[in-house]
Amino acid sequence: MSSDSGIIIDVVIPAIDKDLDTLPYVIDSIRKYVRHPIGRIFVVAPNSPKIKAVCHRKGCVFTHESTVLPLRKNQIAYRSKRWERSGWLYQQLLKLGSSSIATQRHFLVVDADTVLIRPHRFYADGKHLFYCRSWSQPEYFVTYRKLLGKKAPRPRSFVTHYMLFDKTKLRSLKNKIEAKHGTKWYKAILRSINRKKQFGFSEFETYGNYVYSANPGKARLKSALNKSLSTSPSALSGSTIGKLAQRYRSLSFHKRKGYTRSAK
Repeated sequence: MSSDSGIIIDVVIPAIDKDLDTLPYVIDSIRKYVRHPIGRIFVVAPNSPKIKAVCHRKGCVFTHESTVLPLRKNQIAYRSKRWERSGWLYQQLLKLGSSSIATQRHFLVVDADTVLIRPHRFYADGKHLFYCRSWSQPEYFVTYRKLLGKKAPRPRSFVTHYMLFDKTKLRSLKNKIEAKHGTKWYKAILRSINRKKQFGFSEFETYGNYVYSANPGKARLKSALNKSLSTSPSALSGSTIGKLAQRYRSLSFHKRKGYTRSAK
């Protein structure tokens, strides 16, 4: 193990009740497969007795989302007649706002539907390790340019369900956004999104490209090898997960129905 993988990290998992199926497995997988000493695991959520119970059982810190960001989900209107993504966008802002609760300089954000099935390191040999995929949404880069006034380098896509944030670099990103737009970073993001586009902003794409553009030599890009499944983690046997781990690093258990609007 390289010397600097010994950096202590906190972990942040934004969650809502629909994540209760996966959340315990996500927490267990982080403790099993993250190759850094872990300080605290924060679960950022609305006031949910069920999520609080999981936190108590798993030794995590329940954090009410209102303490992370001075903005509530009902203040974000990001929807059309066909789709509803206000909660999706709110969770992205919560991830960026989580620097306010993390006690370590580095904190790992993990989506509450994504389970690690292989060892992961996020910082090694003086380099920030990013897990990447090959495709993205064009609108993410339109918003990036509006926010920062320059094109994203786009070496690969940084959108892969989990990312290690460095508070110092994240503060630098927010400062640049605030200086350019003359308002708080989250307000600038909300103002910069094209509301007619369903995928208008990505926290991971924005932070990853910002860090990469500042110093490409300090970033190492690895293939995420994520597999999306429509089942539940409880339905997978140990041997099935073992077979999947030969090809993939993580599994995401997506429930898409929250993104489409039901007919009234």
